[in-house]
Amino acid sequence: MTPHHLNGLYAITPNAAGSPESLAAQVVLAIQGGARLVQYRDKYATDQARHDQGEALLRLCRNAGVPLIINDDLQLACDLSADGVHLGRDDPDPRQARAQLGATAIIGVSCYNDLALAESAAAAGASYVAFGSFFPSVTKPHAVRADQALLTKARQLDLPCVAIGGITPHNGRALITAGAAMLAVVSGVFDQPDIAAAARSYSNLFA
Repeated sequence: MTPHHLNGLYAITPNAAGSPESLAAQVVLAIQGGARLVQYRDKYATDQARHDQGEALLRLCRNAGVPLIINDDLQLACDLSADGVHLGRDDPDPRQARAQLGATAIIGVSCYNDLALAESAAAAGASYVAFGSFFPSVTKPHAVRADQALLTKARQLDLPCVAIGGITPHNGRALITAGAAMLAVVSGVFDQPDIAAAARSYSNLFA
């Protein structure tokens, strides 16, 4: 049975989100809107800023009962004792992440548009696999494109699948129908004037 936090809206923080307090306030709103999982992602902040932001987010996520995942930085995930890590193409193997973070850690792996990568990740002990971009993405405009049929094929893995890339409340339901257990969203939540309402519009797709 899929854990409840691996089903629903997967909120991913934007780059340059401001101070730890500002970012935390935004994430609180996303959680109020129904986010089940939060990923801290910032490609440009300094190491100290990323540590401070991650620490603030972990504190509020723990209070809210929502797991915090660290993107592309196994060391930071270990330093913070975060709930898990999301690994990309150039990151450590899921087995190494599992060994360092523990048996209960959430280990996610980006598989782009490649089912074989997902099969390897599943065999290595990943908690979920992520596919995308399914639609043109503001966050990653040059990302490879994935077909919805990939989500249906990935059901054979018996592992939660995350869909990412250009997802809106209007196109997200089709991805859930195809097999996505989670919809990962950045700008569709955090770039909106009412973050809680934006998050809710995605969460309602799973009702």
